[in-house]
Amino acid sequence: MTVISLGRIRRAALAGALCALVAAGATGCGGDPDAGTNGVGKLTAGQIQSRTRQAAASGTAVHLSGTVAAGAHTYELDMRLTSGGGSGSVTSDGESFQLLRVGEHLYLKAGADFWTHEDGKGGSADSAAADKLEGKYVKVPRSDPAYQRFSGFTDKDVLLDGLLTLHGTLATDGHHEQSGVRTIRITGDQGSGGTLDVSLEGRPYPLRLVRGSGAGTLVFSDWGKDFTIEQPAPDDTVDYGKQLPNA
Repeated sequence: MTVISLGRIRRAALAGALCALVAAGATGCGGDPDAGTNGVGKLTAGQIQSRTRQAAASGTAVHLSGTVAAGAHTYELDMRLTSGGGSGSVTSDGESFQLLRVGEHLYLKAGADFWTHEDGKGGSADSAAADKLEGKYVKVPRSDPAYQRFSGFTDKDVLLDGLLTLHGTLATDGHHEQSGVRTIRITGDQGSGGTLDVSLEGRPYPLRLVRGSGAGTLVFSDWGKDFTIEQPAPDDTVDYGKQLPNA
């Protein structure tokens, strides 16, 4: 007569219950990791990248946060972007400032230190200008170099088009999870060209990007959650003229 251990039965029952709970993502339990998903996990890496770029381009709004390294500078971003503009904060080289773009109108808000010349040669005039601009939304003229330098951080299409590209040979790298959402990961050159986690739930939005060569990590959330961007109040705005003093 075969004696069956009660503990073994319990362990088997527990394992079966766990497999049932995570069958959609647990290949070890014999389930289909793409069951109940949007199906992009069954596509090639190139097709997945194409689908997620299309989804990102058509998304009406997104919250983007993380770091981007560009040249000698690293920018820490916390931006909310929509088709009509964007707002949020940027930190670089120890300095933080806020950006707001409504249509073609770009505003920059920062403390007095941001507006003070680093070499201190501006003297009292420099300090007076910094005091005038501190804590105000300063309208950035389109002709000013700062407009081109910073407006891209508030432009959803420009920013995402430049970021959502993996370099090198594309491949899939299994099923993962980002903020409780199941994802499929694709890589460029086995990760050296970047990795991108794409949502398997709903539209195939990009959810997490690790850029190649250590050039930063970004998280994307709140896709399609529209928000209102408005011109700052006149009393809170300074129109400095044709060129900013030290942006």
